[in-house]
Amino acid sequence: MAKSRGVNGLDAPGSRESLAGAPGEAGPGDELSSLGSDSEINGGGGERRVDKFGFIVGSQSAEGPLEEVPLEVLRQRESKWLDMLNNWDKWMAKKHKKIRLRCQKGIPPSLRGRAWQYLSGGKVKLEQNTGRFDELDLSAGDPKWLDVIERDLHRQFPFHEMFVSRGGHGQQDLFRVLKAYTLYRPEEGYCQAQAPVAAVLLMHMPVEQAFWCLVQICEKYLPGYYSEKLEAIQLDGEILFSLLHRFAPMAYKHLSKQKIDPILYMTEWFMCAFSRTLPWSSVLRVWDMFFCEGVKILFRVGLVLLKHTLGSSEKLKSCQGQYETMERLRALNPKIMQEAFLVQEIIELPVTERHIEREHLIQLKKWKETRGELQCRSPPRLHGAKAISDSEPHSRKALDPSPSIILPPGQALPPKGRKNKDKKRDQGKVRPANGPIPEETRDQAFVEPGASPHHQSKDSLSSRESEDTYL
Repeated sequence: MAKSRGVNGLDAPGSRESLAGAPGEAGPGDELSSLGSDSEINGGGGERRVDKFGFIVGSQSAEGPLEEVPLEVLRQRESKWLDMLNNWDKWMAKKHKKIRLRCQKGIPPSLRGRAWQYLSGGKVKLEQNTGRFDELDLSAGDPKWLDVIERDLHRQFPFHEMFVSRGGHGQQDLFRVLKAYTLYRPEEGYCQAQAPVAAVLLMHMPVEQAFWCLVQICEKYLPGYYSEKLEAIQLDGEILFSLLHRFAPMAYKHLSKQKIDPILYMTEWFMCAFSRTLPWSSVLRVWDMFFCEGVKILFRVGLVLLKHTLGSSEKLKSCQGQYETMERLRALNPKIMQEAFLVQEIIELPVTERHIEREHLIQLKKWKETRGELQCRSPPRLHGAKAISDSEPHSRKALDPSPSIILPPGQALPPKGRKNKDKKRDQGKVRPANGPIPEETRDQAFVEPGASPHHQSKDSLSSRESEDTYL
């Protein structure tokens, strides 16, 4: 992971310079290191087509045929999520299990960015620190980090329309977020794995909101992951390996026999929250659950991938040695990463916060016995949205929505005083005991879920004020 990437390359596993050598990362001379030129990617300037996620059609990052959610179901989900987001504190306090179930089904694309902000506490964090990002954004930054960040920009999703152009708006915003974080946490600085995480956030929300969501990921969900010695990720590697013994014993025995340290295959998985490993539709579903349920989702994904790659004698026939095993983990079977299969496996795997915390204490004790005290003093890890919400009581103002009213074409607001006149007029009318409500007395403000556009335009992400108005 790049503490400094003057060599911007690989050092021994367990250092911040080592991410580029993790499974799935491209090396010198391959596609990631050679991209950035528009003419290269656009085929000489021709018009490029992108898929529903913004990836250039024809690139390795573009998705193949996907299972589409029926429009009617999508509209129903949007309506339910709008109700939750507009009454978030009540839902989080009393119906958190319902939020979890809806995150497992997948957050509607039009509301994903806003939902991530609410789930992570990034929305509250922003309200508690009004103007702070602007201060950081206007500050010069530490030169030792600026050069490293600059050189990493074009490596982040180079086939996505936001980041395809060197110096384009996507890369500029990514630079702003990463630079701001080095100023916000100068003792931590910059780590390469933060770049793809920040890039995913920027695909779904404006730059200021993306910054505060990144802060929440670094401080609440994955504390210590991006610190100097990568102690937290090494500790979680041991936790993953211990859990593997319980949930996929054959994979555990094989990796033990081959003496393959967990950090060799899980560093990029966990530090990038699988954003550089899975197909994009699967990435988004994993992130929906991760923001709601916390780091246990990353452990579950890792265990599912290991179990279905190395968990049977049949699968182990083709990877007898250390090299073959590592190659298999670098090139995972697309079938086990497919959205529907993977999500179902994640949901069904019974790994809980209790399992993780118990193993954490065991591995921490072993660490102290063999390596001494941890140098990184990171805050306690919080397991998901509920724990974060409980730890940071917010003012109601922080989560108050301010949506604009969208009326059907040609319909105007009723004149002032109309409501009171209608009320007096209807006082003499008798409503049948069990009959239907007369049409003229129904709530005129009700609009069918599919009648108004919930989907956010690209322009609506340009300012903070517009964040909630498209809803």
